[in-house]
Parts: sequence; structure tokens; C-alpha cells
Amino acid sequence: MQYKLVFALLSSAFLNSCGAQKNDSTMLKTNPLLCDPAEGFCAMPDTNQQTAQTIVNKEKSLKVIYFTDPICSSCWGIEPQLRKLKLEYGNSITIEYRMGGLLPDWSYNSGGISKPSDVAHHWDEVSLYYDMPIDGDVWLEDPLHSSYPPSIAFKAATLQDPEKAILFLRALREQVFLQKKNITKWEHIAAAAKTAGLNEEQLKNDFDGKAKKLFEEDLSLARELNVRGFPTMFFIDQAGKKEIVYGSKPYSQYEAAIVKLTPGTTKEIFQKDWQALFSKYTSLTANEFSTLSGVSRKDAEIQLNELSDKGLLRKTITKNGSLWYHP
Repeated sequence: MQYKLVFALLSSAFLNSCGAQKNDSTMLKTNPLLCDPAEGFCAMPDTNQQTAQTIVNKEKSLKVIYFTDPICSSCWGIEPQLRKLKLEYGNSITIEYRMGGLLPDWSYNSGGISKPSDVAHHWDEVSLYYDMPIDGDVWLEDPLHSSYPPSIAFKAATLQDPEKAILFLRALREQVFLQKKNITKWEHIAAAAKTAGLNEEQLKNDFDGKAKKLFEEDLSLARELNVRGFPTMFFIDQAGKKEIVYGSKPYSQYEAAIVKLTPGTTKEIFQKDWQALFSKYTSLTANEFSTLSGVSRKDAEIQLNELSDKGLLRKTITKNGSLWYHP
């Protein structure tokens, strides 16, 4: 079964901001790392591109092309929604992760951010907004020079095992957002690979070889599809009809895109007790646990703390929230 989708794209400027833009006049003057929590968007440096793209898939009834970046705070902000989407509609959708290259380097000065230390306070703010733990001090203690190395590393991981690559990306994000690790350094990339069960030697070989071309292909596809920033999700049905969801949105908006394109799709019923959820996802924030279990945010944290007090879960505390792991 083939998916054929042709996007007729108008030429337009990419955004030079990590904040979603409301009109063309603001597109060129903001910054890739200055995400707009209200819009839930981390946007790209500006460029112009006009083309068409045919996307083919032979798997499930709906394909989702997810443009993201390892250091995109808005992408970290949608982890609760994305994880629930996989549990409820995982049998109907295929999610294809594409890296977008949020931070090529520091050769710009816009949006009030001209150096890594300018990002620290912003990350602390968006952490509170998304209710997802983010410690901005990484930009003060061991700042990243680019998001390209971890992006290329993710592409290398997909060459080994696409499912383990998702675990690898999660591990990288936990490192940079909670552990204040500079994930451009190979020692941290290697640690994430070990966590995900990847072969480090093969990962390094692919990182230095094939993965760079794959990353360049992702950047090219983002330009061709006029991706304005991250997260961006293209929902595509078998007939080539599409729905696009820009930014960090409520779960209902992602679900609505699926229902609109495939009205007959039904939700999968999944177990919501803590053992079942932690067997599926080995680490959860309180927001994630609340979203997946259906309990209130307050009760979710109480329950997780009780489990960690009993030694059934392991808790990592940051200044802006906690993460619980299954031992």
C-alpha cells in the first residue's frame, strides 16, 4: 500500500526563532533557541524554498512525519502527548522522526539571545510552562555549540535499530534537560547509546559516515516541506490527504488530526497502572504519568513519590521538577 503525497509549497521565509510566529513581520527577527511557550514552537533560521515532495509509506493506515531536534524544549514539552498518542493509536500510525537542525552554531545575534548563557533563564521559564523538568544551567556550566552532533548521532542510531533510536533520543534529552550534560560530547552520546542498548562502536562508525548524509537529507526535506520549526507533525493518510499540527498543542489536537483523516480508527485500550506504564516507558515525569494514567497532576506526583519512598521507583530531582525511573 503506497502513500503518495505532493505538497505544493509556496516560497516563504523560515523563522529565525524558537518561538512560533504569528505573522510574516516577526519571522526574520527572532532566535532559534527562544521558544514561545504559548505557541509551543521552536522555529528555524530563515531561508527560502519552493518545491514538491512525494512521500511513500507501506506500513500502517496513517503516517506521521515528526520534525524535531534533540535540544528543542517545545519538543520535550510534548512528550506526554506523544507518548499517549503512541499508546492509543500505535497500531494505526507510523511515526517517522526527522531531525531539523535547530542550532547550527552561534553565528547570529537576535531575539535577545546572542550567546549560550542567554538561554539558561529561558529554559527555566519554559520548564514551568510545560510542567516538564528542564534545568537551564547547562548553558552556564557546559554549553552546547550546536545541536547537529546529537542529531547526527540519532540518525546513526536509526541505522542500527529505529526503536532503540527513539530510546536513545529520549536518553539524550534527559541528559541535556535534566542532567545538564553537553550532548555534543561523545562521552554523553556513548552513555545514551548504552542506555538504549545500542552498539557504541557501530554508532561511532555510522556517526562518522552514513549518518551525516541522512541528517543532510532531513534538513533538505524540512526545507522542501517548508517546516517552520519544531515540533511539526505531518499526518498523512493513504490517499495523500494531510493534516499539520505545529507546535506543542493539547492532546486533543493531535487526536483530531488522526480522526479527521481516518474516521474509523479506534483507540487502543491500554493499562494505566504504574507497573504497566513503567514497563512501557522506563522513565516518566509527573506530567507524563498524569497524562497516561488519567489521575490528576497533584495525585500523580503523590503516587510517584510514595513509590519512590518504598524503593519501587528511583527518583531524580532537578531544580525545576523530577523524573522517576523503574529500577
